[in-house]
Amino acid sequence: MHLPRNILHPIGLLLAIPVGAEQESITADSWNQLEESVISATRLGSDAFTSPYSIQTLSAEELEQLMARNLTESLESTPGVMVQKTANGQGSLYLRGFTGYRTLALIDGVRYNNSVYRDGPNEYFSLIDSQSLSAIELLQGPSSVLYGSDAIGGALNLKTKASDYQQREGDYLSGSQWYRYSSAEDSHITRSEIDLGQGERWGLRLGLSWKQLGEVDAADIGAQRKTGYDELAWDSRFDLHINDCWNFTYVHQSLGQDDVWRTHSTIYGVSFAGSSIGTDLRRVKDQERTLDYIQFKGSDINRWIDRASLTCSYQTWNEDSDRQKANKESIDEFFDSRMWGLDIQLESETSLGRWIYGVDFYRDQVDSGRKDFLADGSLDSIRIQGPVGDDATYDMFGSYVQGEFQTSDRLQCLAGVRYNYVRAKIGAYEDPLTGKAADYDDHWDTLVGSLRAIYDLDPEAHWKAWGGISQSFRAPNIADISRYGKSRSDEIEVAATDLDPEHFTTLEIGIKSQTDTSTCSVSYYYTDMRDYITSTPTGNIREGLREVSKQNSSSGHVQGLEVAGRFQLSPDWTLWGNFTWLEGELDAYQANGQSLTEPLSRVMPMTLNAGVRWDHPNRKLWAEISCTIADDADRLSSADQQDTERIPPGGTPGYQLVHLRGGYRFNESFEMTAGLENIFDEAYRVHGSGSNEPGFGLTLALKAQF
Repeated sequence: MHLPRNILHPIGLLLAIPVGAEQESITADSWNQLEESVISATRLGSDAFTSPYSIQTLSAEELEQLMARNLTESLESTPGVMVQKTANGQGSLYLRGFTGYRTLALIDGVRYNNSVYRDGPNEYFSLIDSQSLSAIELLQGPSSVLYGSDAIGGALNLKTKASDYQQREGDYLSGSQWYRYSSAEDSHITRSEIDLGQGERWGLRLGLSWKQLGEVDAADIGAQRKTGYDELAWDSRFDLHINDCWNFTYVHQSLGQDDVWRTHSTIYGVSFAGSSIGTDLRRVKDQERTLDYIQFKGSDINRWIDRASLTCSYQTWNEDSDRQKANKESIDEFFDSRMWGLDIQLESETSLGRWIYGVDFYRDQVDSGRKDFLADGSLDSIRIQGPVGDDATYDMFGSYVQGEFQTSDRLQCLAGVRYNYVRAKIGAYEDPLTGKAADYDDHWDTLVGSLRAIYDLDPEAHWKAWGGISQSFRAPNIADISRYGKSRSDEIEVAATDLDPEHFTTLEIGIKSQTDTSTCSVSYYYTDMRDYITSTPTGNIREGLREVSKQNSSSGHVQGLEVAGRFQLSPDWTLWGNFTWLEGELDAYQANGQSLTEPLSRVMPMTLNAGVRWDHPNRKLWAEISCTIADDADRLSSADQQDTERIPPGGTPGYQLVHLRGGYRFNESFEMTAGLENIFDEAYRVHGSGSNEPGFGLTLALKAQF
């Protein structure tokens, strides 16, 4: 999928012209608000302020104002979140210290994580087109009772843009064109949308996103070679009102990335604060994924069931990797994932409380392969497997029930329990002892529970105290059991067939406040970890790298404090900010049998985000100045210290950033947003990342609607 580098320039500028439409005015930053919006990530459809959770939300309009190029960058200023980038095209969310397969993504409630999700930072969140979303809901902390395995650090529910048929009358046709340019990334992004249908009967929304990203221009470094890539995504959503009880939805998503370099491990990497440079001549990935689901949603079903939903989904995921080592020998490998899903959710309101209950089932079928080539390009060998085992099947079944009880005028409680059964089968993986093909078949089951409560501290319910204790778990997946390939700077991972599920117990307490002019929240959490799966050195050297294998060799904890607030200083001025502190430790066994207590890998440094926003009284013009202050990330695990291509000696230096953004709505159909990013041209990289972030630059976005 090779896209012409200049195709977006005329399209974006030509279509960004005033045409007749109605544009909603935009409010101030909402990451620091506890808005009274319905949050579907809790399955109960309650609002964030009255829920005994820490929840952040972001709307489509706010996404456009942020002008982020992808999903992960949209969350950079969120409390408790660090956005690590192994490469410019690879963004990984750290939620409360966890990343990779210990964080869960959902698209309209459909599970996105599959069985090839690997440990540590990965690029998979970057394969979701943020321009196709109407809202992002981040449910921070454990939610395994609601969603099963992986939901440890948090669950990210991504809501796709629905058609407008419920707000329209008669036949209708509308559309929009959005264009974004960034000088520091040399990037061009467009988003085209068409919405048509018949009011109150049916609606169809079509979307196309096209991205061409050049080389990142970093402070003190200049253009970083091999950091550009291309991306093409398209999506559709069809909504149908069947009758007074039932509605039907069909959603399709398709996204492809072309030539995404893992630059830090190649000779094109750039040293930062003493970090080393890789030796690979080439290390590139192409990615393609699709999602299709159908969903029936009903209300007032019968006397026992008030609401119900049935969702059937199918996802495909294809990854091709090409690596050429310093000696010119090369590796071509791939995996293909095909995941089917079924989710049934029911809701009943009774005299004993409101109940959510249901079942879900997902089956992931995985094929993989690898070919090794000699320096002259001739075939050396065809390996037993690719990055994960070949001919694999991964089944997950879960059943759950959660009740919401109003125990007094001021006290509300939530209690839930889930049973999960997981089975993994692998037709062929490379046995690290014999080098021959072996197969695998095992299963696990787990029961977890959660108890939460929220209490009104004052009669007006402006102040609320909340808390909870929750169990969560993560079953070993296909990547844990059978992964084969290079991981950190000097490591190669091999199969591990004696794994058990990880178990976590989290205590959370917090206070929330909401008035007409302010919102604020303070939350503290402590997560105890048992049977934690880590990459443990085996003591062997393989292909010139240290051999590691997964083991349930660790236990430990993560604790943190999150503070957020938003204050309306006057009708036109708003002050907002958030603060994050966390720390974590693991007790791990080494290859020599010795126990070692050390920091959790890639712990988010103490971080402050703050800003001041001004809105003109006519609400057509706005401006905001914001800053980010991150402390030195110098609490390193032994694996961090050895990851010298991404983490400098002694840790990643802290940084201070200042951004200026603003926008103007010319009329009901045309608006412009602009920003001066990293005004003081700070040279920095996010902790654990493989390349530096952009220096000073201009970002410009135009939007037209008809």
